[in-house]
Amino acid sequence: ICKLFLKFKDNELKCLCSFCFPASDIAPEVASYSDVAKQIIDLAVFGAARNRSYRRLADFTDTIGNRVSGSQNLEMAIKYMHKAMTQDGLDVHLEPVKIPHWVRGQESAEMILPRAKSLAILGLGSSVGTPPEGIQAQVLVVQSFDELKQRASEATGKIVVFNQPFVSYGETVAYRAFGASEAAKLGAVATLIRSITPFSINSPHTGWQDYQDGVKHIPTACITVEDAELMWRIAQRGQAIIVKLIMGAKTLPDADSFNTVAEIRGWQHPEQVVLLSGHLDSWDVGQGAMDDGGGAMISWEALSLIKDLGLRPRRTLRTVLWTAEEQGGVGAQQYFNLHKVNLSNFDLVMESDLGTFTPVALQFTGSDAAWKVMEEVVKLLAPINTTKLEMHGEGTDISPWMQAGIPGASLHVADSRYFWFHHSEGDTMTVQNPRDMDLCSALWAVVAYVVADLEDMLPR
Repeated sequence: ICKLFLKFKDNELKCLCSFCFPASDIAPEVASYSDVAKQIIDLAVFGAARNRSYRRLADFTDTIGNRVSGSQNLEMAIKYMHKAMTQDGLDVHLEPVKIPHWVRGQESAEMILPRAKSLAILGLGSSVGTPPEGIQAQVLVVQSFDELKQRASEATGKIVVFNQPFVSYGETVAYRAFGASEAAKLGAVATLIRSITPFSINSPHTGWQDYQDGVKHIPTACITVEDAELMWRIAQRGQAIIVKLIMGAKTLPDADSFNTVAEIRGWQHPEQVVLLSGHLDSWDVGQGAMDDGGGAMISWEALSLIKDLGLRPRRTLRTVLWTAEEQGGVGAQQYFNLHKVNLSNFDLVMESDLGTFTPVALQFTGSDAAWKVMEEVVKLLAPINTTKLEMHGEGTDISPWMQAGIPGASLHVADSRYFWFHHSEGDTMTVQNPRDMDLCSALWAVVAYVVADLEDMLPR
């Protein structure tokens, strides 16, 4: 007898491996939800809830603005969402956490030689500031970490400008994250990093950076693609470049904050949970509408749609709006540390943090047997043409759960424009589309409800 994935249920041991639990067993059960799925989709896309998630996001971001970790705006945002979701008839509570509190302060950069030019910059999260009078130094422009090492003898006392090409966010973000420490090891006094974006209209993009232990902390900021390329061209001509950088950045003691939790409790197994999520914090530029106001709103909207239809699944549906994701999933990690004692009761964890543009597919991480279940679930999304299941659920906030073996899912959208606006002043409501958000909400709600209501939890 197979002894994999044994589960105690109704006084019987039931195996949920892919051999003992073939897809043919689950297909009819999942297919029985086709009418419910259509009701959810119709309500979200064509019915009374049409455009609701967009309106909610607009009201939220227009009222609160951006919401960086530790700020009063983030505190206001949490109170706003607690009140709004409570008024929506959901069971809402706050779970306290400690989060980083970095403040940008006043900042500026100017090229002094070979000609005067103001440089648009955004200091990077956790960066130290400059002295009040700033740092004025000659510039060394490089296009890679390898080139920096090859020219190590030239870096001492310089401001290192990284003009790395954009390959992909996952690969290129290393320059933002580690550029300051790599340059500091060679005696650089500051770094300016080409913004991590494939497209620019002279717009700098901020983000978190990590100082390495035992390495001097030097000021670091992002500059625009245009200015990075400008200084590269000037340097290639053999001309000296001098830049003056002023940054008032500082890190204050950790601040009190909360993860915001809303639930529809399950009628049969309330202790078992399907978790939906997005993060409530943003950077201190733009409105944080795309990153990640949209993900937060569809995670609320999914519960609203299910509630409005009078549905109540077997298991608890829990929406968590994370705090301090931008600082490395700080709020989510503390949530995991608090709740991992109940690891076996978490059925599926879901995160939307790559925009709420037109949905393309559901991304999923889990066992082969769970994959077979989810293949059937996404077939219910045929009315909105998103029946594709892709490998690798992703998300900073749900990664601890997936690493612990819990199935995870994320939203794959038509995100070619996502990094145009990411972490910049361009992340505003203008990026968002009401119909796209309706489609994302429908997908999110159908997947969450059906998984939460199936007779069995997803196989591990």
